[in-house]
This record gives sequence, C-alpha cells and structure tokens, in this order.
Amino acid sequence: MLPMERRAFMQGAAMGALAFSVGGVDVLLTAREARAQGAAFKTLTPEQVATLEALGETLVPGAREAGVAHYVDAQISGPADNALLIARVMNVRPPYANFYRVCLGALEKACQAQTGKNFAALAANEQHDLIEKLRTNKLEGWQGPPPPYVYAVMRGDAIDVVYGTMAGYEGLGIPYMAHIAPEKRW
Repeated sequence: MLPMERRAFMQGAAMGALAFSVGGVDVLLTAREARAQGAAFKTLTPEQVATLEALGETLVPGAREAGVAHYVDAQISGPADNALLIARVMNVRPPYANFYRVCLGALEKACQAQTGKNFAALAANEQHDLIEKLRTNKLEGWQGPPPPYVYAVMRGDAIDVVYGTMAGYEGLGIPYMAHIAPEKRW
C-alpha cells in the first residue's frame, strides 16, 4: 500500500470505515454507507445476505439499514486476525466465514422444516417466535452450533453495527471517546 493510501485507510478505519467495492472500485465506507451504495459482497451469497439482514433486523431493529450483512461480509472476507466480529471474541475458530455459513444454513433449514418458508419471507412475529426458540435452545430441526451460542454471536454483531459507531453512541446519548480530551476520559 502506498503511504497516502495507507494514511487514508488508517483515518477511515478510525471512523469505522471498511474497504468495500462499489462499481469495481475499492473505497472506504461504513457498513451503512456500503449498504446504501450497493457495495458488492465478497463472500456471502445473496441468500445468506437476505437471511443475515432479516436475522440482524429481528435481533436489533436498525441492523439491516446499518449494514449488518456488509459488516459481516467485510469481516469474514479479510484476515481473521483483523476481524472485529463477536465470533472472534467468543473463540470461534477461523475462518469465520465457515461459522456464518453453517449458522445461516442451519437457520434456513430449521425455518423451512417448521414453516415451509425462508426466514426472510416470514412475518415479523414469526421471525421473533423462531428466534426465541433459537435463544432458548428449543428450535426443532437445528443442525449447527449450539443455538444460544449462535444467538449471542449474531446478536452481538447486530448490536455492534447499530450501536458501535459514532452515530450509535450519539443515538444513545453517549459521548464518543475520540471527541473527549484524554484527561477527561473515564
């Protein structure tokens, strides 16, 4: 990476920007901006994106618009050591893409078995009912990692993308630490 490109990258990363491809050009955007601009996905399939967006929105309202699928895709498409995913904190073994594929596939299989529909096609109340069964380990037909574990990881990612940004902090009425003088931080 050239010095200026690296500097721009580091400044963008400090603001929560990630590298996305829009129209074949790599640019630094937040996950929200990447979604709004229709940035290409590198790893997730369209079906996985639909499931992840619906799951994220069910777990944390606003996650779809905040770009949860773009965030996860960017994180699983890069080096595991750089990932900011909750999966990394919860000791999921890399490559993280495998974990997300298995979890999203297991959710779709269980959903199909119980409703005959894809998760994204369910009404909001049906999605909530299914997620409650996932959370409480009562989802019949589940074939994946422990359901409450999957719930915790996916919910953590949705929370991060909605509230783990400067806009998220502002929405909660929490001052963002970068704007507070070091001597006044906690």
